[in-house]
Amino acid sequence: MMDEIRIRRLEIFAHHGVYAEETQNGQFFYVNATLYTNTVAAGKSDDLTLSTNYGDVCLFIDRWMKENTYKLLEAAAEHLAEALLLRFPLIRELDLEIEKPNAPIPLPFASVSVKIHRGWHRAYLAVGSNMGDKKAYIEGAVKSLEDHPQIQVVKVSDMIETKPYGGVEQDMFLNGAIAVDTVFCPEDLLEVLHETENAAGRKRTIHWGPRTLDLDIIFYDDLVYEDENLTIPHMDMQNRMFVLEPLMQLCPGYRHPVFGKTVSELRDRLADR
Repeated sequence: MMDEIRIRRLEIFAHHGVYAEETQNGQFFYVNATLYTNTVAAGKSDDLTLSTNYGDVCLFIDRWMKENTYKLLEAAAEHLAEALLLRFPLIRELDLEIEKPNAPIPLPFASVSVKIHRGWHRAYLAVGSNMGDKKAYIEGAVKSLEDHPQIQVVKVSDMIETKPYGGVEQDMFLNGAIAVDTVFCPEDLLEVLHETENAAGRKRTIHWGPRTLDLDIIFYDDLVYEDENLTIPHMDMQNRMFVLEPLMQLCPGYRHPVFGKTVSELRDRLADR
């Protein structure tokens, strides 16, 4: 459980709305925010620098709401939530609600609002290369992730040389793992990884074939998820020593949300096989 800093009905005059008169004339909005953080250090020391200054947060929200214009409350809430997470690093999650008390509705009502929950997510990625300057491709991928404003690289494992997986004749791989925190949802994170692979000249011509750069999402929080493009946890990670060995350096006690086994246990079980 994280601690909470709450802001209630912060009144702001801004220019958001679908209709031209709303964006031209403006209207009042109320912003409610619950900031999830750890207040222990600030509480014990009485030191404001160890906490999130709610006065600064209010001024930031006011300025942001006035400097930006969106047609939908959904869009305003989505972009403001991300801006707050990026601006105030001690906020790990937040509930954000934007109320519109004067919405153009021809019926009696108190207010309409959009409320969302957003936050930072921990993801574990597998990285590999077996073409060209493998080390340079992997280092370039890590640097690209480090430079991305919506991604924080937490730790990178050592790189290990491994045999090709999948039965295709090809060069040895260099493999590792990366722990990142991100505000992206899984689909958006996957898109960034694909963009990073493409920038490294990745060609998807042979299944399990050689590649300049390979980036896969192995875990994303404790999420269990599947669609036509993405499966989390990675569907075959439990059979891949080149994934489990690097993960042992980053999260040996992380428990697979489907199998109920830790990374360490999965690695030992695969070694026994």
